[in-house]
Amino acid sequence: MIRRLVVLVALGLGFVGCSSGDRVVVSAASSLTEVFGALEDAYEDAEPSVDIVLNLGGSGALREQILAGAPADVFAPASWDQMEAVADESIGPPVAFASNTMVIATTVGNPAGITDVGDFADPDPFLGACAPSVPCGALASEVFEAAGVDPQLDTEEASVRALLTKVESGDLDAGIVYATDVLVADVDAVAIPESSNAVTQYPIALLSDEPGASGFVSFVLSEAGQQILADHGFGGP
Repeated sequence: MIRRLVVLVALGLGFVGCSSGDRVVVSAASSLTEVFGALEDAYEDAEPSVDIVLNLGGSGALREQILAGAPADVFAPASWDQMEAVADESIGPPVAFASNTMVIATTVGNPAGITDVGDFADPDPFLGACAPSVPCGALASEVFEAAGVDPQLDTEEASVRALLTKVESGDLDAGIVYATDVLVADVDAVAIPESSNAVTQYPIALLSDEPGASGFVSFVLSEAGQQILADHGFGGP
């Protein structure tokens, strides 16, 4: 049963003041690595008594950690499907805080000549996507279906950052990743037309009554937090 959401009192930048020595574990999707690092820095600057500890990884793996009892005060996966599995662990209903779309990442210079999603039907280039069980893989499947493409993939990775690393290193010629990922990696990008692209929302949920946790969630949803997300290429919820 979902418990009642702790009321977030707007103070300062729009988050809750905290008691001394709060340690807050935030389990967040790997595609949020850089932006949550920036949110962590900004929140800790405003609340020096709080120590935000980021636990970053594939949304599915993080979900399983939480369900197995691993400590987590805040959960921010890359899709609602992953959030729904931990609904009974949350204090109040999760809230959408950002959105993202997909893009084709290629090795620098695009030596394989990838120009659109249709090229993923070609068995010659080394191509990848995330596994269908994780959000970036489910979205890639939506892209392929919308484009009418039967992809000839050489790998399906457990997280978008694992996929991006293989493209960046040249182990893969191309992969379907989040639009924000190409902004932080040494890769080239090929746009996916809106007609065949896919959009995901990122939800966030409070999993404990730790004051620093409720404060961090409130900060992510605040005007200041939303500006940091926008500065890192994320769309609004």
